[in-house]
Amino acid sequence: MYIPEHFATTEADALIQRLSRRFAGVLITIDASGTPSATHLPILWDADNKIAVGHIARVNPQWKLGDGRGLIVLSGAEAYVSPNWYPSKAEHGKAVPTWNYEAVHLSGRVEWFDDPARLESVVRGLSELHEAGQAKPWKLEDAPRAYIDAMLRGIVGVELHAERIEAKRKLSQNKSAADFAGVMAGLGASDDCGAREIAKLMRELTLAGL
Repeated sequence: MYIPEHFATTEADALIQRLSRRFAGVLITIDASGTPSATHLPILWDADNKIAVGHIARVNPQWKLGDGRGLIVLSGAEAYVSPNWYPSKAEHGKAVPTWNYEAVHLSGRVEWFDDPARLESVVRGLSELHEAGQAKPWKLEDAPRAYIDAMLRGIVGVELHAERIEAKRKLSQNKSAADFAGVMAGLGASDDCGAREIAKLMRELTLAGL
């Protein structure tokens, strides 16, 4: 992923954790002929060991490609940026549309597994992560054991050992203070929730003094 210096972040782990709590990742692998395969899947991120783990359906043929190399793409909020929001446009007209977003690319060695205990640990971890905000969080023990065992037989686990982590926050940091404020105001007034979230992230940048 191309990351100009002004869009880079030194807090990649925090960004991965934040994005993976809300959005599925996309796991991309390549077969022997060079044809890509991709699956959307929630992931758990082990920041200490730089490992992303998840699972896919056993009927999904992607796992049959075997161990190898892969890429997980995590995308967050995104929004179109109109040049009409730049005060500088009125001065010289030198403005074009762009797109603001957050994203992380994790690339490295991919390992597939179907050990029941290991799979259960992944499912339990994902459930605990995403049920945490519920008034009464669901847990594996809420379902009959035989049913859980059957569900585990229907999935295959995957680990990606990240050898390269590319984290990008494109939030108009390359613009003047006036243009940055104009974009933030334009996005904040949008009916689109993604645009308003980008405005909120931009506001947090200003509060952090970045």
